[in-house]
Amino acid sequence: MSKQLSGPDVVQVYDTTLRDGTQREGISLSCDDKLRIARRLDQLGVTFIEGGWPGSNPKDAEFFERAREMEWEHALITAFGSTCRAGSQPEDDANIQALLDAGTPVCTLVGKTWTLHVSDVLRTTPEENLRMIEASTAYLVEQGRRVIYDAEHFFDGYKADPAYAMETLKAAIRGKAESVILCDTNGGTMPWEIEEISTKVAEEIDHPFGIHCHNDSELGVANTLAAVCAGAMQVQGTINGYGERCGNANLCAIIPDLEIKMKKGCLPEGHLQHLTEVSRFVTEVANMQPDNHMAYVGRSAFAHKGGIHVAAIRRNIDSYQHIDPALVGNEMRVVVSELSGRGNLISKAEEYGIEIGDPDRIKGVLDELKQLEAAGFSFEAAEASVVMMLKRLDEDYRRPFELVDYTVYVEHRRNRGMVTEATVKVKVGDETVHTASEGNGPVNALDNALRKALVPLYPVLADFQLVDYKVRILNGTDGTAATTRVLIDTQNAHERWSTVGASTNIIEASWHALVDSIEYGLTLHGEKIAEKMAAVEA
Repeated sequence: MSKQLSGPDVVQVYDTTLRDGTQREGISLSCDDKLRIARRLDQLGVTFIEGGWPGSNPKDAEFFERAREMEWEHALITAFGSTCRAGSQPEDDANIQALLDAGTPVCTLVGKTWTLHVSDVLRTTPEENLRMIEASTAYLVEQGRRVIYDAEHFFDGYKADPAYAMETLKAAIRGKAESVILCDTNGGTMPWEIEEISTKVAEEIDHPFGIHCHNDSELGVANTLAAVCAGAMQVQGTINGYGERCGNANLCAIIPDLEIKMKKGCLPEGHLQHLTEVSRFVTEVANMQPDNHMAYVGRSAFAHKGGIHVAAIRRNIDSYQHIDPALVGNEMRVVVSELSGRGNLISKAEEYGIEIGDPDRIKGVLDELKQLEAAGFSFEAAEASVVMMLKRLDEDYRRPFELVDYTVYVEHRRNRGMVTEATVKVKVGDETVHTASEGNGPVNALDNALRKALVPLYPVLADFQLVDYKVRILNGTDGTAATTRVLIDTQNAHERWSTVGASTNIIEASWHALVDSIEYGLTLHGEKIAEKMAAVEA
């Protein structure tokens, strides 16, 4: 049995990620995917989860069949479909029967509001459209279903013919729909229009109504909040704003806007802090690239880069943040770049537990960082390289190895094709290790040779995996003489880290990133490394 919020200051959250969201180009969810997302949405505490259109495809029919066997703590699973066809009765309409077969406690019924759609799309009369709405709604209610009525293209319809648009809502109300939803289906209405028209609806029908907005004018969230100001008691949208064309209203912004800014209850107490986790979970399951700059839940939503900003938040955390990130399950980050001040580096040192002593010592690292960025390095996405620069400030810090020299050969041999070999000579304490190794390219050969030299001394290195290697040409007009930036991602069983190198020589750029990557990974095991260094020197 679902547990739902109620009261005058509560706004119902109707999630349509599993239907409207999947209409986004590039998203395709399996039935298992949809069930996993539905489970997370239920745990988040939304009021309704629209599972799909059971009359449209076998996958959605399977979803409803499997969902009936599951326990739902907060949400009501909802099936979506359209009114009966012109000239037919609901009991004879296959789409209506599919809604009933879905077995959900709630059915959402969509019907036409705009006279343009009535005449040009349905090709029927205004009177017949009203009959279809009322009869379909009433039939589903008679069959024991709660009905939410979606008035498609409501705002366009209202602007074309206000009286008829209102009659479509009244037809659904006569059919006993528990709420009517005003849809800005084309996403072109302005917030002041939404509020003005929604206010007129509230004055005329005296019935619960909600709002469903699309984002074609980048106003989906603003329009949704405007309708709530006018009295809307339900908001419809999708996680991350996924949806057809430019997307639907983004629940990841709407929910915290309502709860934090407008003091409207949406989720069970304490559940808002799971919003960022749910956003990223849906991104992962949908196999989409995350939008790091999304409000509230994006990785950069509370990231501070400018030196003045960071200096200010070190004095007062609220000076450049509109909320505490923890309220939505996110976190503040300080980004290091050529725009940084000393505060950025001090904050980064504190984040990683690095003792720097006199803060004035930071200036040397800051100057070096700015010079390196001018030469093509970029440290925003390579925090491990920054950490190593800070670590090396410590007079007692001993690097786990130091480069003596390296050589890379790339040859084409008649009987073997391309052959790449690297030799590496490094010092570990007073010991010099000289190794060689082949690889499928110069960077791979260097990596293999360096590992071959160090793994006997640092066995933990065998657990490090180079998982991503990105190359960017910074000044392409210089052709093959251009500066090249290399980003390397490395991981072990517990952590993933990124390092950077830059040079007009791609091998040198790769070597810088590779050395930082290995050195950072070894510092994760600092005490063991120190013991090994002492043993080698002894």
